[in-house]
Amino acid sequence: MAPKYTLHYFDVTALGEPIRFLFAYGNIKWEDIRYDDDQFEKVKSKMPFGQMPVLYIDDKVYAQSTAISRYLARQVGLSGKDDLENLLIDQAVDLFHDFRQKIGDWFYDPIPASKAAKEAQLKDQMPFYLNKFEQIVKENNGFLVNGKLTWADIYFVAPLKYFKSLVARDFLEGYPLLQELVKKVESIPAIASYIAKRPPGNQ
Repeated sequence: MAPKYTLHYFDVTALGEPIRFLFAYGNIKWEDIRYDDDQFEKVKSKMPFGQMPVLYIDDKVYAQSTAISRYLARQVGLSGKDDLENLLIDQAVDLFHDFRQKIGDWFYDPIPASKAAKEAQLKDQMPFYLNKFEQIVKENNGFLVNGKLTWADIYFVAPLKYFKSLVARDFLEGYPLLQELVKKVESIPAIASYIAKRPPGNQ
């Protein structure tokens, strides 16, 4: 009997969206419980580490977006074929975390002077990371690892809408291979179907 999956995350894309993409890709049924900030504050103490996403598999709860995504990738055939390929996948995912943390550290900084300094740094940091990703995709025939779809591609593409909304622009302009990667992932029929049905205006 298939396990029951219940995902708890905010009503945005961000770090919950790779999990949703992987469920969709694998045609796995899941319950998608979405929270606004006020609702989350009421349940925060019940979360294993006081944050989301969390995934219930039957009656057991698991946390951390990357760990959950890595688990689901194995279930749906998007993990690496061997340890070295998994190393390359993890490398790409960790690089994405470095990139998105630069954006988050700037956007959520409550101190005006500090935020302004980070914004200035971000103008150099974002092209640095995007150029690295563009080169990786060039060297891997249109994907992030070994010329084929893996969960690294899902993890890169799925949260982009959220981080683009934070910087209020499409930062993939000028990076045609990354734009093409987004099209490849989002045009996978099962993922395209999920995107069409997700809440309108969902960041």
